Amino acid sequence: MQNFISTQKRGVARWGRGAGAALTAAAGLTVLAATGAFAGPSGQGSVQGQAPSHAQGDWAETAFRGHVDVAEGAAADAETLTGVVFDDRNHNSTQDRGERGIKGVKVSNGREVVTTDAHGAYELPAYENMTAFVTQPSGWQVPVDEDNVAQFHYNHLPEGTPEDLDFGGIAPTGALPEAVNFPLVKARATGGKQQSCVIGGDIQTYTEQEVEFAREGAFTDLAARTDYTGCGALFIGDVVGDDLSLYGKTRELAGMLNGPARFLPGNHDLDFDAVSNEHSFDTFREQLAPEYYSYDVGNAHVIALNTVDYQAGSSYNGALDERQLEWLRNDLANTPEDKLVVLGAHIPLLDFADSSASRHQVDQVAEIFEMLEGREAVALGGHTHSIENMRAGDSLAGWNELFGVKELPFTHITAGAISGDWFSGADTGNGYPEAIQRDGGRPGVLTLDIKDTDVVERFTVRGEDDDFQMALGLNTPTYRDWYAANLDNAGQAEEFAAPATVTGDDLAGTTWLTTNFWMGSTGSTVEVELNGETTEAVRTQPMQGEDVHVGAEYSDPVAVQEQLVHGGSLADRTMHLWRFELPEDLAAGEHTATVTATDVHGREFTEDITFTIAR
Repeated sequence: MQNFISTQKRGVARWGRGAGAALTAAAGLTVLAATGAFAGPSGQGSVQGQAPSHAQGDWAETAFRGHVDVAEGAAADAETLTGVVFDDRNHNSTQDRGERGIKGVKVSNGREVVTTDAHGAYELPAYENMTAFVTQPSGWQVPVDEDNVAQFHYNHLPEGTPEDLDFGGIAPTGALPEAVNFPLVKARATGGKQQSCVIGGDIQTYTEQEVEFAREGAFTDLAARTDYTGCGALFIGDVVGDDLSLYGKTRELAGMLNGPARFLPGNHDLDFDAVSNEHSFDTFREQLAPEYYSYDVGNAHVIALNTVDYQAGSSYNGALDERQLEWLRNDLANTPEDKLVVLGAHIPLLDFADSSASRHQVDQVAEIFEMLEGREAVALGGHTHSIENMRAGDSLAGWNELFGVKELPFTHITAGAISGDWFSGADTGNGYPEAIQRDGGRPGVLTLDIKDTDVVERFTVRGEDDDFQMALGLNTPTYRDWYAANLDNAGQAEEFAAPATVTGDDLAGTTWLTTNFWMGSTGSTVEVELNGETTEAVRTQPMQGEDVHVGAEYSDPVAVQEQLVHGGSLADRTMHLWRFELPEDLAAGEHTATVTATDVHGREFTEDITFTIAR
């Protein structure tokens, strides 16, 4: 808990929680109490200052560390890749006498998908510039390296990247090897039907200083958690910000985790000097992961997609190429229909913030929906630096106009960003800047708590407990005038003078108490108790086929008052804002309202806000 003492001009904040309370204090609003009804699946949340629990074992000591076994010598048939998936009982990454092959494991060359025979053997067509990988089965674990990065693939590019890339690309691999063998070990943690899967969006570090911001923020939080040991963490693109030399530093961050780390490429992970699209992610592939792949945990089948289509010398678009589409069809054809499908991608299939911009969504979204018809599924995206929890049946005009999608067939979540709004904004004093996202959400990580095929999502704000889920503010005519006057002075605006004061003119001109409920969605409710009466607040974006609502009246005043003064994006639109209109006859003096936000899963979060009526 951190105390705040503010000037009379900015109001008085009695107490608060870390960076989130600092924002409330800066807005001149008093948060009197905050409670949450939710804890992690094992009661293990991300708690500041608390030593990590090792109830699930000490990952640093027990993790299966190893590598893919690439046999020396050339293949007998240069057009066929062969190998074995085996039980590496002694953890030395080599199939020794007595270590059996594992039947029925999926292996792919990035196009075809086969399953291993009774001896764990597989054969796949080989071609230039392919990545071969194994799909980790439930109950088994692929090895990780010393930085916890999962090791499950082999790049085949005999001559290496054909041009001299600034960040190296792929080194020459030589002729097709005699065999590529994939070691696995049995792992109870990946087999249980209850899994917690961390999803990290947009670490996006441009400098070594920003690497330290990420270290002190989300990665320190993850180092204190042990609930994701089985599923691990999937970082869904923009791992760095154009400077691919920072991949090494990012690997060091992954070394802080208590579980395996997997990565997807984003549009800031490109080799921009590649002369062809075919080699635009070569450095990413060399240092982190395949462009796309899959793995199983519990009853979930996670499909990690590359949705960034880059045309060298031009720009990028949200799309899958034909090779990846063919692989996706084959992967799903070899996946039982009773499994939950979790689609992870950088550019989301569809999103709210850019719903009218085709390049920030995926061209083949309707085709992917058709592939998944009848399956339990959830789609995850990053890219937009916002938090969006969109449910089946939600609809926006842009989706229909661009892709012919009238409504969502299953849940789509935009996971927010570890970097927030590109590490912008005021210094919090905690080792990182505020970096409020473009929708008013805070930086942090998403976790999917999965039980069989049921999914419960939670967003953990960097440096906070799981019960910190909303920001309360006041949207008055005086605020809206200040907003309009400072739009052309963003980042250099004078602070809004009296954010916790409401005048009689403000009440006559419509004043709302706003609740930005970051993981709020269709099916959520927000109730405001004021002076003994409880009223349900109104969501500003119904998600019923309308256009995105933009402007001061749809903004989050707490976020905007930080952003216009200290820089960053502008929270002038969000799909998770609720408004309660203050009555015109409120008496002069101090008032306290209690806000209870209930999510689609029935979890309640409560906070109080105090403000003054000045007549």
